[in-house]
Amino acid sequence: MKQPILTALAAFALFSISNLAIAQAPDLGSTANFVLFSTDGAVSNSGISQLTGKVGTNNGSNTGFGNVNGGMHAGDGTSAQAATDLLIAYNQLDAETPGFFPAPLLGNGQTLVAGVYEVAGAAALNLDLILDAENDADAVFVFQIEGPLSTNAGSKVKLINGAQACNVFWKVEGLVDMAAGTTMRGTVIANNAGINMNTNDTLEGRAMTTAGAITIDGTMAYTPSGCGSPVLSGPTAPEFGEAGCYGIFSSDGPVENAGITSVMGDVGANVGLTTGFDTLLVTGNVHPIPDNSTFMAAADLLVAYDYLNLLSADIELLYPAQFGGNLVLTPHTYVMNGAATFTDTLYLNAQGVSDAVFVIKIYGALTTSTFANVVLTNGAQAENVYWLVNGAVEINDYSEFNGTVVSMGAISLMTGATINGRVMTGVGALACNAITGNATIDIAECQTVVGEPDGLSETNVTQTVSIYPNPFNKVFSINVSTAGSQNLSLSVYNMLGSEVIRTPIGGNESMMIDAGNLSSGVYTYRVYSNEQSVQTGRLIAQ
Repeated sequence: MKQPILTALAAFALFSISNLAIAQAPDLGSTANFVLFSTDGAVSNSGISQLTGKVGTNNGSNTGFGNVNGGMHAGDGTSAQAATDLLIAYNQLDAETPGFFPAPLLGNGQTLVAGVYEVAGAAALNLDLILDAENDADAVFVFQIEGPLSTNAGSKVKLINGAQACNVFWKVEGLVDMAAGTTMRGTVIANNAGINMNTNDTLEGRAMTTAGAITIDGTMAYTPSGCGSPVLSGPTAPEFGEAGCYGIFSSDGPVENAGITSVMGDVGANVGLTTGFDTLLVTGNVHPIPDNSTFMAAADLLVAYDYLNLLSADIELLYPAQFGGNLVLTPHTYVMNGAATFTDTLYLNAQGVSDAVFVIKIYGALTTSTFANVVLTNGAQAENVYWLVNGAVEINDYSEFNGTVVSMGAISLMTGATINGRVMTGVGALACNAITGNATIDIAECQTVVGEPDGLSETNVTQTVSIYPNPFNKVFSINVSTAGSQNLSLSVYNMLGSEVIRTPIGGNESMMIDAGNLSSGVYTYRVYSNEQSVQTGRLIAQ
């Protein structure tokens, strides 16, 4: 009888030890939105740091920070709630029962599985500490350090086999001091002591203290994704209608070019002349004078502007004069309440969501330095980036700018600038000087226009209009298949907006159009039913 009893006791002991090693993630509450937080102590920065997440203190000051992708809080309702929630999270971590007791020197290639680890005194991290989730995305790692925690230069916490930074927690009873070049992963909570992070440190997680100062210097820190955190997709993108067919456009002011400029999309102005563009370098129409298209584009641009202007901002960037500087933004609506000076580099991080939208609203002018650069990362796309500028815009020499700019002021695009998107103003002149404009244009959308400048609504017609060949040489054919429409006609307009062909067309039949009198170039056509426009597009005569 003794052997079965001993076996049962051994199995029970192993089961108990296994249970002890199972870690539980604490409830972070509102602190989950903070990347740096002190309940009682100053939070300060020196150098150029990149921070995603809120920064704050409930009793102290925030100093030395530029723009933060998350907002700043000091002694307000948000920081008060964070202080309460931080204490709850700390107590939960402190109360967990450890199942593993590693030596004080962590790392050196050491691999650990999920569980609760306790170091009885001070601990240090050297070289690589590998956390292995064993293909369990819910695996939690808790480190209870019953003294200070330091890291050596270049030390790293690495995650493998599904381990996530959002499931790693460090409870430290003393100072946390990270040497230069450290890569730390997880939420670090220091109790009654400060946290120091140095040049080129990276934190995927959070650094928080119940009482103590937090100092960083040239650090990248960002709140972790996963573990139920919301997937950021940003706001709904605006609709541009006819304005979406333009790469360069002004509703009220001339559009001028000097030098060799190439543009994807139409170019034009609704009030004023469009001059200096080589039509061979424009993939689209150049509208030398206002016409029906520019009229509709101006109206649609106003609708898009109103939408962006009324869009509520998630995050205020507090230092518009320090915009850029390697700042990292995620899909949100941002606002700057003043003139913005964009220097160096801005990173837009879609976090793997390819259709994520970024809106940056500037209530003042926007000026970039030479070689300013908007960099798209982790799936971000230029067609999903929108800039609203209530003032003049100057994109300086050799800058690379991503997104659609909607301005209410004059725009200058300087020598060698590349614009991956559209540049449009509701009021003011628009000047280009040897730039490259790469707008993403939906050709099918640009061939369908709703409404006419005189306010007539579109007839409800189900039809398919095909014109071929296009480009054509002297003659093209048109095939119209209609349902319930009458009095169809085709009009062709030249670049000046003058009608050069008008002819009735029949349904359910193909007919040839003699266009031998047209010179080589780009033309616009419209199909009318009962004198109301039902389709528009472009024709190229060779």
